[in-house]
Amino acid sequence: MRKSIVDIWLITPLQKFINNSTTSGIILFVSASIALIAANSPWAEEYHRIWKHTFSIGYDDFVISKDLHHWINDGLMAIFFFVIGLELKREIIAGELSSLKDAVLPLAAGLGGMAVPALIYLAFNSNGQSSNGWGIPMATDIAFALGILYLLGNRIPLSLKIFLTALAIADDLGAVLVIAFFYTSHIDFISLAVGGVFMAVLIIANLIGVRNTTFYGLVGIGGLWLAFLLSGVHATIAAVLAALTIPAYVKFDEDTFSAQSRQLINEFDKAQRTDDKLVSKEQLYVLEKFKYLSKEAMTPLQRLEHALHPFVAFVVMPIFALANAGVTFSGNFGDNVFSPVALGIIFGLIIGKTVGIIGMSKLMVWLKLSTLPEGVRWPHIYGASLLAAVGFTMSLFITELAFTDGDYILQAKIGILVASVLAGLAGYLLLRKTTTPLK
Repeated sequence: MRKSIVDIWLITPLQKFINNSTTSGIILFVSASIALIAANSPWAEEYHRIWKHTFSIGYDDFVISKDLHHWINDGLMAIFFFVIGLELKREIIAGELSSLKDAVLPLAAGLGGMAVPALIYLAFNSNGQSSNGWGIPMATDIAFALGILYLLGNRIPLSLKIFLTALAIADDLGAVLVIAFFYTSHIDFISLAVGGVFMAVLIIANLIGVRNTTFYGLVGIGGLWLAFLLSGVHATIAAVLAALTIPAYVKFDEDTFSAQSRQLINEFDKAQRTDDKLVSKEQLYVLEKFKYLSKEAMTPLQRLEHALHPFVAFVVMPIFALANAGVTFSGNFGDNVFSPVALGIIFGLIIGKTVGIIGMSKLMVWLKLSTLPEGVRWPHIYGASLLAAVGFTMSLFITELAFTDGDYILQAKIGILVASVLAGLAGYLLLRKTTTPLK
């Protein structure tokens, strides 16, 4: 079948762009750049005012009112954390975290890459409200880190990309736990108990074989997420918990799918045909059965992850960057960048991440508890540890939870931006210098 001009010049290039591994990182970088430019332009006041508009949902006396900035961070980012939960469950069931032997190295590296940055930050900020920011340099931005890694093309073995992905997922799990236990201001136990009831409903639904993703969405958002939002425990935690209840089993195994697919193809071939471009009723009936068969041959977890990933990469994260990366650089930029908060984040991310990841990796190999992935050499680990210091998205998110003081928030964002740029460039240049294209 010949492709139309629209397919050749628009649809196919657009699909290639969306499916490219570097695209999400590029979009995120562009969004952050737009936010920075807007925040330092003559329209800076209008830019900051946009995020302060208040939106309310509810009825009668039950109304939740938040400004746009909080709806993005508490609501839209819940979808981001939901996908993280799906990825985490998939990796534990059948991925790099499914066996202890494969999981030891990235888990240990992730642990080191969280603990050392936090300690370095606390060395700069040992008391006062500024000490609350210790969780900021613990984070890794997987979109940016992998985007930079993929820019190196065939210089990088696939096993290193898998290692960095597993490390980042372990890092995300750590960040979720930190948010849950250390960045929860107050707890309304009644709302939390209501959330527990909805969580139990989701678990029971999984156990009895409910596979309808709409059901999980309604109970997860209308029940669990809303209850957590009112409880004081950050609502994004509810998104991770809801993701862990999504079924990860198929209704039809490979053999059943293959046998029934062949049977349906035979039925389709024998079905009555039409003389025009429309399919006949018999053909439509067969196609509907094939659609159902294909759907049930996939796990709901993988269906949701596949469906939501583009939305998160190209809508959620760019909007988050637009709302949070807009730092207005005033005349005292030097004072801000050399403040204890900014220095704690810069040294925590760049030095802490590299020392923590490399140190724990060396220790695991020295203790013979693990080995380097096939094709990966120590220079690869050094470069990957620097890329893991790009903490952009999650670091900005934790900043909003850690501080209420505007000066600390500004200093933290400056530290995150400086550290992420330096770490990204250093990691890219180191890997490019120490590796050669694979044959």
